[in-house]
Amino acid sequence: MKFDSGLVWLRRDLRLSDNAALVAALTQCKRVYCAFIFDRAILDELQTAGITADRRVDFIHRSVVALDATLRKHGGAVIVRHAHAADSIPQLAGELRVGAVFANADYEPYAIERDHRVSSALHKERREMLLFKDHVIFEQNELLTTSNTPFGVFTPYKNCWLKRVSPADLAERSVDSHLQQLAAPHGANPIVSLRQLGFESTNLDALPLPAGESGADKMFEDFKHRIDDYADARDYPAVRGPSYLSVHLRFGTISTRKLARFAFQRRKSSGAEVWLSELIWRDFYQMILWHHPHVVDHAYRPEYDRIEWEHGSKVDKLFSAWCEGRTGYALVDAAMAQINRTGYMHNRLRMVTASFLTKDLGIDWRRGERYFARQLNDYDLAANNGGWQWAASTGCDAQPYFRIFNPLTQSQKFDPNGDFIRHYLPQLANFTAPEIHAPWLVSKARQEEAGCLIGRDYPEPIVDHAEARTKTLKRFGILRH
Repeated sequence: MKFDSGLVWLRRDLRLSDNAALVAALTQCKRVYCAFIFDRAILDELQTAGITADRRVDFIHRSVVALDATLRKHGGAVIVRHAHAADSIPQLAGELRVGAVFANADYEPYAIERDHRVSSALHKERREMLLFKDHVIFEQNELLTTSNTPFGVFTPYKNCWLKRVSPADLAERSVDSHLQQLAAPHGANPIVSLRQLGFESTNLDALPLPAGESGADKMFEDFKHRIDDYADARDYPAVRGPSYLSVHLRFGTISTRKLARFAFQRRKSSGAEVWLSELIWRDFYQMILWHHPHVVDHAYRPEYDRIEWEHGSKVDKLFSAWCEGRTGYALVDAAMAQINRTGYMHNRLRMVTASFLTKDLGIDWRRGERYFARQLNDYDLAANNGGWQWAASTGCDAQPYFRIFNPLTQSQKFDPNGDFIRHYLPQLANFTAPEIHAPWLVSKARQEEAGCLIGRDYPEPIVDHAEARTKTLKRFGILRH
């Protein structure tokens, strides 16, 4: 054994099985402690903004409690602190007298800076910080173009990913034969309650969104029986098509390797092949963020920072209408109702709503990206930023500017019977399938019959799509001359 004792710093990896950092610690240390920090650098910002009920904090707390119960069965525990992680981890390492801190790499700018501070503090005390690849299959510089530069377009990256991936990349990192090394400090304290952290319980149970490793496994088992239909079903928000595992991937209650391995082995199925592509998109966006951290606040392609987005008090009103689901376009409004009530939005609808904000309303993508960041249970900086820049045509794409989703035709195609719309916009429930997509075109007599007057019970469209499309093409066309 290299170390007498080590500390596993849990972050985006709230599970026991197939955890790279945990396996490394168990194989290199005689005694292994585990810790999770409710980082005040993050939580204090939420509370300063007046947020005391946050589904993500609730989900994390439940997952930590579940992991602690699992570890205690094997003689371990999760040491929980409510503090600034950059200070707390070195302090805890000193208290426990560990030789090294083991953690899985995080590629977000804040995490990189935080980990650098922790590593420096540990080094001063003659302790090591060891980082491991766990959140992605390929990281950083592992996949490069033939000219030894980062990929900037997804399809070539995907082709390289598929060519390079091996069984070893997807293999499980097993902990089973090393669990006897798990340890807990004498008289390990119970985990601090959600209320003690300053937060309240949320509607996770009503969603439902089962937390922890067992919750992830349950959802994965359900998806296994549906994966063959994924390619066709995933685009229809009223159909149970997606895996719904994005939150579990975000917080690591399930292994990325486990999911990619299953999809790769089943890729003769069109559904599994498409789902594997979605997992590869995650790696791609993490790679983009690591190589190009400027994308957090700027366009991936610098020339698109010159776009003149709409501004002024009128734009603020339009943005509020978008946030609150009052645009007059039923599918857009139903999608915004979904994210506001549940913290989830169907992937097809993320593209539709983002396109509407940036292409129909001409509003800066950063405003929408930040709104999603506050609302989404599965918020991931790399994926959210990448998705928004793709929709806004400022990101990784060869010919992006003319991709403008028509909110009406998207509604007619992907919610043809209006089932999704009726669920989230019950005021439109009595319109027929053809009518519900554009209720403003229905006669006033028919509106009265349906019990929904447009302009009174449901808003008129706040923008004309055809006019907005022409304006958007002109906005982007200026950059091409």
